[in-house]
Amino acid sequence: MSEKNPYVPIPVTIDKAIIETEDRLIKTFDLVFRDKEDEKRFKYMPGQFAELSILGKGESPIGIASSPTEKGFLKFTVMKVGLVTIALHELEEGSIMGVRGPMGNWYPAEEMKGQNVVIVGGGFAFTTLRSLLIYLLSHRKDYKDIICIYGARNPGLLCYRDELDEWAKRDDMTLYLGIDWKFGPEGPIEEPAAEGWEPVNLKDPTQTKLEKGKYKFTAFVPQLVQAVKPAAKDAYAIVCGPPIMIKFTIPVLTELGFLPERIVNSLEMRMKCGIGKCGRCNIGNKYVCKDGPVFTYKELQNLPKEY
Repeated sequence: MSEKNPYVPIPVTIDKAIIETEDRLIKTFDLVFRDKEDEKRFKYMPGQFAELSILGKGESPIGIASSPTEKGFLKFTVMKVGLVTIALHELEEGSIMGVRGPMGNWYPAEEMKGQNVVIVGGGFAFTTLRSLLIYLLSHRKDYKDIICIYGARNPGLLCYRDELDEWAKRDDMTLYLGIDWKFGPEGPIEEPAAEGWEPVNLKDPTQTKLEKGKYKFTAFVPQLVQAVKPAAKDAYAIVCGPPIMIKFTIPVLTELGFLPERIVNSLEMRMKCGIGKCGRCNIGNKYVCKDGPVFTYKELQNLPKEY
């Protein structure tokens, strides 16, 4: 926590707000501290989160989407799903609101130095992975190969689409994007779900030929990981997405040889008050808000399967 009293929000101004997705349910907000001293004290790392508050509405825990290497603002990408987030979506640029944090632990950026990094994300949960990717690229010489695999239900639901196009052009990282299959009466149909999105081999994704320069595929995220086949040697896998994506991605990574202590997950869906006082985030003897939200798969193996 950057402030002395963990219950007092820090005042910020909405500097920029943009609609991310075609369904208009996800917006990204750049928030600027009104006091420069607050900005200096707010030190965070990729993977952490904060409570966003609106007077008279309440607060909501949201992962920080900006990297600490991006100066002058905090970025949050927010889905419109409840009272606070609906109110936030209705605020205009220049509005004043509150931020309480940073909270929780973070992705193991220090431990990953000198290693390969595979980032696997799904849907709106890609936010803290964006923070991590920007951070890794800002310290590019400290890491070996960087592979990013990101999927959504359709192209219009991918976040940060301008940045995705820029990342695809870089020669110091590899990006793969996936969108869900079309469905027929008997299940997925092995044909492009949208123009330019080639299908992976539906029956055996490992047989998919990934041509250089092509990065848009029709496949569920776990299938795309199977098709990419990232090497597990000297590598970490960082996973954040819907619970169903995590459930089916971890076995793929394990089969590829990733060690449980090198598969790192974020349980953002379980975040609540941020300081472990409300008792709504616990899994077994762990509080997601205080002990997480970042856990290795090895840690999760010792917890009840509630996540």
